[in-house]
This record gives sequence, C-alpha cells and structure tokens, in this order.
Amino acid sequence: MTGPLDGVRIVELNGLGPAPFAAMAMADLGADVVRVARPGAGGDGEMGRFDVLNRNRDCVEIDLKEEEGIDVLLGLVDVADGFIEGFRPGVCERLGLGPDVLLERNPRIVYGRMTGWGQIGPLAHSAGHDITYVATAGALAHIGRRGQPPTPPLNLVADFGGGGMLLAFGMLAAVLSARDTGRGQVVDAAMVDGVAMLMGALLGARESGFWSDERGTNLLDSGAPYYDCYRCADGEYVAVGAIEAPFYAALLDGLGLRGASLPEQDDQTRWPELRSSLEAAFLTRSRDHWAAHFEGTDACVAPVLTMGEIEGHPHLHDRGTVLRVEGALQPAPAPRFSATVPADPRAAAAPVDVDTVRRRWSTSAE
Repeated sequence: MTGPLDGVRIVELNGLGPAPFAAMAMADLGADVVRVARPGAGGDGEMGRFDVLNRNRDCVEIDLKEEEGIDVLLGLVDVADGFIEGFRPGVCERLGLGPDVLLERNPRIVYGRMTGWGQIGPLAHSAGHDITYVATAGALAHIGRRGQPPTPPLNLVADFGGGGMLLAFGMLAAVLSARDTGRGQVVDAAMVDGVAMLMGALLGARESGFWSDERGTNLLDSGAPYYDCYRCADGEYVAVGAIEAPFYAALLDGLGLRGASLPEQDDQTRWPELRSSLEAAFLTRSRDHWAAHFEGTDACVAPVLTMGEIEGHPHLHDRGTVLRVEGALQPAPAPRFSATVPADPRAAAAPVDVDTVRRRWSTSAE
C-alpha cells in the first residue's frame, strides 16, 4: 500500500529548514519528491542519517550554473506536478528557473516559493530568521512570563508551522486545482504570513477584549495558575492545563487541595495566592510520581519530557509516534490514514543518477 499522495511528483531545490520540511511532509505521505542539489552537496552532509528533513526521497546532483544542468532540470519539470524553491525573490529567475519559464513549459505545474517575508513588500529582499518573522507578525511579544523578556519559541512557529507546513498545504491545494482545471500557479508561502495566520484565534481574543497585550497575564501565556508548569521535588517539571471546571476540580482532588481555603479559580486578583498553593503542593513529590498519580484522570497534568525521554513514554511508544531509522530517533509520518499507509521512513540516501528519475517519471506520466 502507498500513501495518499502516491502519483504526485515534486522537484525540490535543495535548501534549508522550511522548504525541506514541506518536501519531507509530502514525501512521508507518498509523493515522489526528488531533491536537486549542487554537485558534491547531495550526500548525507554533516548530519548524515540524523538529517530528518531530507528523508524519504531521492536526490540528484545537477550543476545549475551550467546550461546543460538547467536543461536536465527542466526535463524533470516537464513531467512534474510541483516545484519547490526556498531562495530570496529573484534568485531562481536569474538561474532561468522562474515561474514564467516553468509554467510555459508545463502549464500544470505548481510553483512553490518559500520565503520569510514573501515575494512582495518592503522587506521582501531582507534577511531574516524564525525569530524575526515571529516578532514582526505579533506572536513573540506574547510568549513569555510577566515582567520578563519575550521567549523565543524554538524555531517551530515560523520555520515549520507558519512556513513549511503552510507551503505543503498550499502546494497540495494548488495541485488539486491544477488537476481539475489544467492550470498550475505560483504558491507564495511567506513565514510572516503563516505566523499571522496561526495567531488568528488570539487576534480575535484580543479584539474582543478577552486577551491583554501584557505578556504573562492571560489564560494561555503562564498568567493563569492552572495553565502553567510547576517544579517538582526532583527538580523536574509537570505541565498543568486544568482550564475547565471539572478538570480544575480533578487537579485539586489529586493534589489534596479540595476543600482547602483557596481563591476562586478565575479571581485574577488572587492568582498569585493560588499559584503559591499549587507550587507548594507539586514540590512535595517527584515529576514521575505526579505523572503516575494523575494518569487516567481529567486533571490535564503531564510530565515535561525532554527529547531524550519521549521514546520511553508508553503512549508515544504504543502509537509509534517516534521511531528509529537506521538507529536515529525520528518522528513518524503524520497524520495517519485509514485506507492508505505510507512506507516506513528511510534516511537520506546517496544521490542517484538523474536518468533513473527521468525513466521513473516518464513511465509514471505516460
């Protein structure tokens, strides 16, 4: 059995971060994605089998500075459904690989462009990283504790959530449209746009007056004592998300605080007092004690695990949420499907001859 994207062919120009993430997501689900790298750069690289973002697809090495190399790449484009590049605006045009050229050769192709600032706008040609896009889109100001500087949320929000994942979503939407209409198009995926989209619910909450601009004072940003992390007796932490009244009641029951003289759950004027009571309770036992103690309840208490610990968690183990590929720990493909099952992930392989791909794709196209 193959994945739900079986038969979708994508050409990916080798890059960093969000564009490879989009290519990986599609390859995980069965798309035939071919990564194009410059000569000598298509191998495992420094990370080798640990380079999760390059898994599940073949790589060919092509010198795009030579006219012959451009012709070879265009031959793949002729029978592809999509093309992905993650360079600053204008780079591919200078290589002779801009969307006008590719769409003229293959009117059905979907041209995916992954950038931080997008193809237009005053910052379109500026450098940036996840933190700058998250800052500009209004997310970073709201991540962190009251009275403390904003906390960078790893590079998950812009690079992978608002960037790579949104590019994959846009590519697939455009491929569906092309199959229906016969016309491809350009997908302009900008990380700054994606972050703003991810902030939709919170923007609405702010506009309604429910959410404050003051960091660390709101329901989900460490302001509420019943939605936060607490240090335990062993120095480790648990995460608590007991928002709803029944969940909050289960939390108090588990901590032995039901009936104690505590402030009302949503009396914000007394949240510091409530927080102190919860802190004192969690400090009496270890993280793993509390995890076992609350397991099976609706208190919404979970151990804060490191990346090195997740493989041993029973739930993740039973679901196969993480797995080992050639000995390296990786996330399993997601989401899951009832009728189609992608092949097990494989690590990034050594480059293959481009003729191998052309023969495979030509047969598939026919």
